[in-house]
Amino acid sequence: MPGKVESTLMVIATGEFSVGILGNAFIGLVNFLDWLKNRKIASIDLILTSLAISRICLLCIVLLDCFIFVLYPDVYISGKQMRIIDFFWTLSNHLNVWFATCLSIFYFLKIANFFHPLFLWMKWRIDRVIVRILLGCFAFSVFISLPVTENLNDDFRSCVKTKARWKANLTWKCRVNKDDYASTKIVLNLLTLFPISVSLISFLLLILSLLRHMRQMRLNATGCRDPSTEAHTGALKAVISFLLLFVAYYLSFLIATSSYFMPGSDLALILCELIALIYPSSHTFILILGNNKLRQASLRVLWKAKYILNRRKF
Repeated sequence: MPGKVESTLMVIATGEFSVGILGNAFIGLVNFLDWLKNRKIASIDLILTSLAISRICLLCIVLLDCFIFVLYPDVYISGKQMRIIDFFWTLSNHLNVWFATCLSIFYFLKIANFFHPLFLWMKWRIDRVIVRILLGCFAFSVFISLPVTENLNDDFRSCVKTKARWKANLTWKCRVNKDDYASTKIVLNLLTLFPISVSLISFLLLILSLLRHMRQMRLNATGCRDPSTEAHTGALKAVISFLLLFVAYYLSFLIATSSYFMPGSDLALILCELIALIYPSSHTFILILGNNKLRQASLRVLWKAKYILNRRKF
């Protein structure tokens, strides 16, 4: 049975999970209803919907892993369950990063002002190839997630069993299996550095474009705020919040995946998973506030909820 601290942390994790599911489901539902109404979907809506679905999966797998580790640690002894959890966590993690990177690139291409031929060609082509890009990100994420399950052999599960039941020191054989598993994890996590680097480059180029735009406005003696400036700042907020939140998530993810081999690290694992849940939950609401259609839809929902609550008081 979990102690008071573990129970409190699990309640907090459930609250973060609920908030994240609510926000991501809202994005998916609004865009799905808009697609049913217009029989077409904009590229930005398709990216946001794909990102929301991947984050729902990530939220579910992180919360499931947290509950299993605290309430049913013996589940990790079974290779099948452990393979499934590890595969879907790795898959949803990579999908999150790649879809968020696609969003950063899309913001950059649609909002930035450059006249380089390559930039103009990409700006013209992005709407036509966005579906293929998202499918390619999905296929690549599945491909690089498969090696995780190959390391979960019987010896590895025995090590986890020893860690879960007796908190004992690992034997030399367990350390060998731990090193093999950890090396695979490190390589897979390092693969996320490429899309993160692309997002960072997009962020820096957006800043450069915004500075050039504001300099031109000062030279032309126009106002300090216009639709282009608003679009730039909104995109910058979305990208920088993604980068900052993902750094916290990435560090907690690394600690969580290695904590199975650290004696007495149950509380550290739960804390890391609480931090990990912040990223897919909070960044979603930043995207909602930064998207005019989603922001207007959320305001309508809030007004309706307020109206219903006021009617029930009388």
